[in-house]
Amino acid sequence: MAEDRKAYMIKDDNLGEVRIADEVVAIIAGLAATEVEGVSSMAGNITNELVSKLGMKNLSKGIKVDVQGTVVKVDVALNICFGYAIPEVSVKVQEKVKSAIENMTGLEVSNINVRIAGVNTQKRK
Repeated sequence: MAEDRKAYMIKDDNLGEVRIADEVVAIIAGLAATEVEGVSSMAGNITNELVSKLGMKNLSKGIKVDVQGTVVKVDVALNICFGYAIPEVSVKVQEKVKSAIENMTGLEVSNINVRIAGVNTQKRK
C-alpha cells in the first residue's frame, strides 16, 4: 500500500492488515457533528472556504485529528444556529463524534475539543 497519506494500523493478522487514513477519521467526525441539531455547518480555514466555493465538498472541513497508537484526539470547529444553547449542542457533538469514531474504527477517543467559530442567524430550511 502506498504511504502517501498518514494511515493507522488497526488490524494485522494472517488474512492481511487493515489501515485507516487520518482523513477517514476526520470525515467520520465531520459527518457525525453535522448530524447534531443546532449545528449549522463546519467551520474551516480559508483554504477550505475557497474549495467549498469552487463546488468541491471537503467532508473533513473543520476537523483535526491526532492519532497516537489506537487513541485519537479530535478538534472540531463549527458554526452554530442562532437560538441553540452552545453548551448543550457542544456536548451532543462530543457524544456523537466519539460514538461514531469508536464504533466505525475501533479507535479509542480520548478527548474532543469543540470550538464555536460562528453563529448562523439565517433560518434553517
